[in-house]
Amino acid sequence: MAGHSKWANIQHRKGRQDAARSKLFSKLSKEITVAAKMGDPDPEKNPRLRLAVKEAKSNSVPKDVIDRAIKKSQGGDADSYDEIRYEGYGPNGVAVIVETMTDNRNRTASTVRSTFSKNGGNLGETGSVGFMFDRKGEITYLPAAGDADTIMMAAIEAGAEDVESSEDGHIIYCADTDLNEVSNALEAELGESESTRLIWKPTTTTELDLDGMQTLMKLVNALEDDDDVQRVTTNFEASDEVMAQLEDS
Repeated sequence: MAGHSKWANIQHRKGRQDAARSKLFSKLSKEITVAAKMGDPDPEKNPRLRLAVKEAKSNSVPKDVIDRAIKKSQGGDADSYDEIRYEGYGPNGVAVIVETMTDNRNRTASTVRSTFSKNGGNLGETGSVGFMFDRKGEITYLPAAGDADTIMMAAIEAGAEDVESSEDGHIIYCADTDLNEVSNALEAELGESESTRLIWKPTTTTELDLDGMQTLMKLVNALEDDDDVQRVTTNFEASDEVMAQLEDS
């Protein structure tokens, strides 16, 4: 399983404190507002908004919060945000992609650069690590959705590219431009997915031991603590033993 998926699982299993959960809701709401402002406020007519709403629901964002975020996009005083991607290297040469939404480019650039420097990393130029990732659609299902063969057949019929099945569930990958179509086809066959989103999927990974993972976590946590940062993706790889130790530490 790729680094970004493991990271998501760590965060999910550990749970989030109320303050962190509030921050997550705020970031998901921002994505909904931006998606609705850029297109139709109806999720059924706006693929990006549909995905944003689905991700929010998968993270237990209340319906009234989602509705307010969409309504905010239609107001004349709705904030304008620039979407900026930063790339760099974390400790031990791990590739890091930071996706942001900001109303102040200078502030965000300064904060991201400082966070890298303070946590053993180096911010690079755009494209400095992007070549180590592919932009993909990711759709996840819980184990109850079906066995590996059932999911594989449904994924092939839907036009997906790859499937990873384990005791934790199923991860289905597709071309980024096909995510909405593949997601709709899968939901017609398997029911509602656990999550549906665009990701950066590592094509090459960097193996880390426990110390390396703990150091990387400090950088990722510091980046994610910034209100302007929407998502952080890395290309780490770690053994099941290291991941278990990390969860217990």
